Amino acid sequence: MKKRQLIWVCLLIAAGLQLKAQTGGKFVYNFLNFSYSSRMMGLGGNLVSVHDGDPTLMLANPSFISERHHNNLALNFTDYFTKSTAISAAYSYTFPKAGSFAFGIYGLNYGSFRGADENGNETGKFSAGDYALVVGWGRELSPHFSIGANLKTIFSFYESYFSLGLAVDVAGSYYNEKKKLSLTLLAKNVGVQLKTYSPGDRELLPFDLQFALSQRLQHVPVRYHITLHSLYRWNMSYYGLDNPFIQTDAITGEPQYPSKVAQFADNLFRHFVFGLEIEPLKYFSIQLAYNHNVHQEMKVISRKTMAGFSYGIQLNIKGVRVGFSRQHYAVGATPNCFDLAFDFGELSQVNKERKARKLERITP
Repeated sequence: MKKRQLIWVCLLIAAGLQLKAQTGGKFVYNFLNFSYSSRMMGLGGNLVSVHDGDPTLMLANPSFISERHHNNLALNFTDYFTKSTAISAAYSYTFPKAGSFAFGIYGLNYGSFRGADENGNETGKFSAGDYALVVGWGRELSPHFSIGANLKTIFSFYESYFSLGLAVDVAGSYYNEKKKLSLTLLAKNVGVQLKTYSPGDRELLPFDLQFALSQRLQHVPVRYHITLHSLYRWNMSYYGLDNPFIQTDAITGEPQYPSKVAQFADNLFRHFVFGLEIEPLKYFSIQLAYNHNVHQEMKVISRKTMAGFSYGIQLNIKGVRVGFSRQHYAVGATPNCFDLAFDFGELSQVNKERKARKLERITP
């Protein structure tokens, strides 16, 4: 009981400190909320709670960093919009006394641009990018409970403007092997901007409080995922006069707002992400998800789109994981995400077994 209370107290304290500082204001380093895992993107792009040793998820859910990830390497590449690309690399190692750690880097490169002054005279090319160096730590308190944290040093540069920040993710998870049930609570991006782009007030980091659960069904090769995000605030919708989806009365010209019940339901489901993972084979899975908040914010009046939907696949064969996914934002805005991960321990064992079989064949 004491271990369980410690997890929730730490998370609530971290959340409370950040909430106190975020009453009004703007956010900086929004790249911290992007998906740097094809499986995560295929399941909606937010926190994923799944207890199967997937190394591509360890930077997003530090409470599952453990011996299962020992000597694992995960690489990711995503082609975002225009020339922007997202990359990540993470390696995990378990030390006998210190515990399980993950070391990684991820970020967005926005490419190069042509600079010009206020008169249109070209000043040369410049680049822009956002990156974070991550050190993660995880510990299993019992067969059911685990905790973890990621410390992130943030570097951001746009032409001659540079910013430095520091943030931490704190997570606690529960896992029930018998029921195949996994739960995680995550306080994300608790931190501060150490150096601003230019002299002035510091901006706020994109804090979020998320809860995720997943469960594999007993007699069907399907795992369902439910994620709740933005738990620190209720109102996520907007029904002002400048909302293009607000209709007006043909006679009076007065705006016709949705009913209170419709507004409540829309705002409630904006906090949810629903996903399914189909596993027809032990080494192959398909991900499908729907993010209602993305759908509502990215939909257009003139046509129906797949905004908010995402899907992906993953292969896991003898120590090598390959993943691919797509997430729909708007027409022509559909990032493609690629993963490649290696379990060097399993690869070494496979190689030893292969050599042993070869030796048996040639031995008289």
